[in-house]
Amino acid sequence: MTDTRLSPGDPAPDFSLPDADGTTVALADYRGRKVIVYFYPAASTPGCTKQACDFRDNLAELDGAGIAVLGISPDKPAKLAKFRDAEQLTFPLLSDPDRAVLRAYGAFGEKTMYGKTVTGVIRSTFLVDAEGKIEVAQYNVRATGHVAKLRRDLSI
Repeated sequence: MTDTRLSPGDPAPDFSLPDADGTTVALADYRGRKVIVYFYPAASTPGCTKQACDFRDNLAELDGAGIAVLGISPDKPAKLAKFRDAEQLTFPLLSDPDRAVLRAYGAFGEKTMYGKTVTGVIRSTFLVDAEGKIEVAQYNVRATGHVAKLRRDLSI
């Protein structure tokens, strides 16, 4: 487990993970373009569904600003495929069951939930610039209203 948090200017940890169809997607595939990498605890849960649908509903504006979106959770590809299909999500959902990428981004560790300290996915969002550096690092984000706040922060 790591308490490492990324900051603007840090190199974004590289990754290659399977998407909902089992196709490998790598961060390097997005070099030359900005990409939002967001981490969420579990597909098909109320907060994660709200957040994913917000990204879906704002994808045209983000894409118009030259920003791609990748969602990462510990869910297996089959669960991600059901989530994608049920919610008509049009951006890649990636599977990180061993939580190696979550840990590399500081998005897995101790958090407070309902007043108790637990270990799990820390809902986090990163904007990786075209050169592969962290431009924005946000930890413990709220599922509701997060995409609107992110758009305001990025002036999109």
